[in-house]
Amino acid sequence: MRIVSLVPSVTETLLAWGITPVAVTRFCEQPSLRAVGGTKDPDVAAIVELAPDLVVMCHEENRLADFDALQGHGLAVEALRIESLSDVDRGLSALADAVGVDRPDPFVPPLVGGRRRTAFVPIWRRPWMTLAADTYGASLLAALGIDVVAAAGDDRYPEMSLAEATALGPDLVLAPSEPYPFAERHVAELESVAPVVLLDGQDLFWWGARTPMAFERLATALHGRST
Repeated sequence: MRIVSLVPSVTETLLAWGITPVAVTRFCEQPSLRAVGGTKDPDVAAIVELAPDLVVMCHEENRLADFDALQGHGLAVEALRIESLSDVDRGLSALADAVGVDRPDPFVPPLVGGRRRTAFVPIWRRPWMTLAADTYGASLLAALGIDVVAAAGDDRYPEMSLAEATALGPDLVLAPSEPYPFAERHVAELESVAPVVLLDGQDLFWWGARTPMAFERLATALHGRST
C-alpha cells in the first residue's frame, strides 16, 4: 500500500511494523522519507499528486479542514482518536486493519505500587500551558501513579501560570522535551513550583508501537526502577 502518514506516532508505528510510508510530516523525524508539510499545515496538493491508497490522520494533531480537503479529492483517510492510554489498542487495531497487517497484542500496563503523587506538566512557555486530565499524556502518567494538576475548565491544554501551579501544591514538576523543549536551563525557574524531573517528550506524547517501552522508561525516570 501507498500510505501517507500525517501523525508522527503513526509513522513510527508503521515503520516498526515493516511498512514504509511514501510521505510523512516534517515532525516525523524521518529525513529519508518525503515530507509533505506539517501536522497542521500539510501540503494537500502534494499528497493528492502522490495518489496514496490511504492517508492516516488523528483528531489530536491534524485539522478537520485538511481531512475534509483530502476526502474531497477522493482519497481514503483513516482518522484515529487517541485521547487516553485505553484508546491505543483500539487505534492500533484500526490502523492494522486499514493497512492489512495482523493486529498487535494489546498493551496492558503493569500495576505501579507506591503512593500516588501529583504533578504540574508544562507543555509550553510564554504563555505557560499544561496538560488536563483527559489527554493521552495525562492518562499515561495516571497509570504510572501520577495525577496531573490543571486549571478548571474544558480546555485539554489550559494556560496556567507558575503561581497558579504552585497554589495547587503539586508534588513534582514533570518537564517534557516537547512540544516545548524544556531542558536543564529551565529547571531553576520550574523549581519555584516543585522538584523537577525532565522527561522525554516523545515517550510521554507519542503513542503506538512506542507505548510499552515508553511506559518502562517513564517508570524508571519517575520511580527509579522499571515496572
